[in-house]
Amino acid sequence: MMKEFKRFTVTSALPYTNGPVHIGHIAGAYLPADIYVRYLRSNGKDVAFICGSDEHGVPITIKAQTEQVSPQEVVDKYHKIIGDSFKDLGISFDIFSRTTNKIHHETASAFFKTLYDSNVFEERETEQYYDEQAGKYLADRYIVGTCPKCANDKAYGDQCEKCGSTLDPTDLINPVSAITGTKPILRKTKNWYLPLDKWQEKLEHYIESHPEWKSNVLGQCRSWLKDGLQGRAMTRDMEWGVKVPVVGAEGKVLYVWFDAPIGYISATKELSLQNEKFKDWEKYWKDEETKLVHFIGKDNIVFHCIIFPAMLMAHGDYILADAVPANEFLNLEGDKISTSRNWAIWANEYVVNFPDKQDVLRYVLTSIAPETKDSEFTWKDFQARNNNELASILGNFVNRVMVLTHKFFDGKVPDSTGCSDLEETITQQKNTISTSIESFRFREAQAELMNIARVGNKLLTEKEPWKTFKENPKETGTVLYDCLQIIANFAILCEPFMPFTSKKLIKQLNLESISWSWVDAGRQDLVPANHVLNASEILFERIEDKIIDYEIEKLHASKNIALNNVPPPKEEISYESFEKMDIRTGVILEAKKVEKADKLLELKVDLGFEIRTVVSGIAAYFKPEELLNKKVSVLVNLAPRKIRGIESKGMILLAENKDGRLIFVNNEDESSLGSIIK
Repeated sequence: MMKEFKRFTVTSALPYTNGPVHIGHIAGAYLPADIYVRYLRSNGKDVAFICGSDEHGVPITIKAQTEQVSPQEVVDKYHKIIGDSFKDLGISFDIFSRTTNKIHHETASAFFKTLYDSNVFEERETEQYYDEQAGKYLADRYIVGTCPKCANDKAYGDQCEKCGSTLDPTDLINPVSAITGTKPILRKTKNWYLPLDKWQEKLEHYIESHPEWKSNVLGQCRSWLKDGLQGRAMTRDMEWGVKVPVVGAEGKVLYVWFDAPIGYISATKELSLQNEKFKDWEKYWKDEETKLVHFIGKDNIVFHCIIFPAMLMAHGDYILADAVPANEFLNLEGDKISTSRNWAIWANEYVVNFPDKQDVLRYVLTSIAPETKDSEFTWKDFQARNNNELASILGNFVNRVMVLTHKFFDGKVPDSTGCSDLEETITQQKNTISTSIESFRFREAQAELMNIARVGNKLLTEKEPWKTFKENPKETGTVLYDCLQIIANFAILCEPFMPFTSKKLIKQLNLESISWSWVDAGRQDLVPANHVLNASEILFERIEDKIIDYEIEKLHASKNIALNNVPPPKEEISYESFEKMDIRTGVILEAKKVEKADKLLELKVDLGFEIRTVVSGIAAYFKPEELLNKKVSVLVNLAPRKIRGIESKGMILLAENKDGRLIFVNNEDESSLGSIIK
C-alpha cells in the first residue's frame, strides 16, 4: 500500500505556449497525473495539483517571429487555448499558472539570487554563436544543424529530437541560424554556470535511492551520471524571459530550464493567494512529509531528475521528487506525432469535433498509455474501443439495468439486500485498482475497472431477470438490486479515469446529493431499497465508419498542407455568409502603376454592367501591359476604400502558387462579363 505522507504535490510538465497541445501531450504528462490526483482526492489526501504554461522558451520567440507578432501576444493566445483544452478534457489542476506572471518572475529571480549570493554559480566567458545579420547571440533553439550522433540534419543546439541526445550548440555539424539561415560566428560572452559535477555524488545517491522508478528514467539518469556531469549555463543572451538579477548581466535572461521548473513553485505560491486551503504554500515544497511527484514525458527526464534536483540541492530549502513517472511517446497512425508536419490530433479541435466524448478520449489514451514503451493511437482503434468496450460492455450493461428497473419496479430500487459475495468481489477489484494507480500503472488499473462492468454483464446474462419476473419477482429484484450496486460502485471507481461518465451515472441513479469517496467503494448498500431512479440515458453512442474515415482523411490532408507549405484553411463560415459574397467575371481594360507605390496597380475593369476602378497590390508580379484584356474574377460587393487617394471598388481574386507567385483564378472562355461565379 501507499507510503503514508501528510500531503502530495503533483506537477505536470509546463507546456510550451507556442501552439496547442495534442493527444501525445495529454497521454504523456496530463491525463495520468489527473487520474492519480483524482484518486488521491477521493482517498481524502491533501494534494496540490500544479501546472502552468512555459512562456519563455525560444520556440515562443520563433513563433512570434513567424507570425510577426510580439512574444506576449503568442503566449496570451496559446495560454488560453491550452488552458481551455485542459478544462474541457477534465484535467483538474488546482492552478494553471504561467511563467510571464509577476509572481513567477519574482520567485525565479529570488531563487537565482540565493544561489548567486551563495557562490554556487561559476562565471565563465565562452564563445557563443552569434548571428551577424540579425545582430544577436543565438540561444540553443535558434541554431539548427546536423546531429553528430544520428546525422539528423534538423537537430537543435540543445537537443536532437530524433535520437534524444542532449547537445551543446558547438556539437552541431554545419550549424545555421534559425533566424536568417546564415552561418553564425563564435563570439565571446559571459554567463553563469551551474557546476553539476559538484553534485554528482549526491545526485547518484538520490537516483539510486529510488530503485522503484521506471527503467527509462533510471536508464537515462545513469547514462548521464556515468559520462560525468558537466557545468551548464543557467543564463542566456536574450531579451525575452526572466531578467538575470545581477549587476553586469544586462541583456541576459534565465535559461528556460532554470526558469521553467521554478514555475511549479511560483504557481503554488500564487495558488496560496487564491485558495485558503493552500495558504501555507511552503509545506507543499519544504516539508519532508510531502510527497513530490513529477509527471513528464521522456524528453524531460534529465531536466527533472538531474538539473532541477541539483538546483534544489544547491538552494537547500526544498524537498526532492519522490517519484518521476515519465511516459514514452505516443505515435499516430503509424508515424511520429509532428507539429511541423501537422501530423497530430489537437486537443482543442477534438473537443469541438467530438462534444460529450471527453471520456472516450480519456479512456482510449489510458488504454494505450505509453507507460513502458512507445505506443500508437489510430482512429480505427479509437472507434473499436468506443463501440466494443464503452458502448457494448459498460453502456449496454447500465442501460439494460436501468430499463429493466423502470419496467418491472417503476424506477424504484427493488427491496432487497442483494447477493452476499458481491461486496467482497468489488472490494478485491478496488484494491487491485488502488495498487495499480499507486504504482503508476494506469493501463492496468483501468483494465481492472472495466472488469467490474463485465461482472455486471455476466450476472445479467446468467440470471436473465427479464425472464424470471413473472414467476419469481423477488429473484429479479435481487439481481437488479445487485446490478444497481455495481453501477454505483463503478461510478465511484471510474471517477479518476472518466469523471464525466461518473457524473452521468450518479445522475441516473438520482444520487447527486450524496458525496461518495474511494472508501465507500465495495459497499452493497450504496443505492438504498425503494430509492427512485432517474430516467435511463445512453452513456456512449456508437461512432460510425464515416466519422472515422473523415478524421483519417482530414489528418492526411493537413499533413499534405504542411508538407507543401500551403496555409491551412481558415475558420468555417456558414453558407449564408458565403452567399453574401458577389463574385463576377470581368475584363481588364486599362492598367497603370500608382505613383509612389511600388506594389500597386490601378486597373479599369469592365464588369458588363459597369466599368470600375480597382487598386490591386500585384505590381511586383505583373507588368501593366500584360494585363490588358485579361479576364479576371472580381469581388464586386466589397465596401469601397481609398488607397493612395484612389477609390477602389472591388477586389481582384488571385491565388498563390507553390513558389509564392500570384496567379489569376482562371475563368472559362464561355463566361460573359458580369457572370456570377458560384
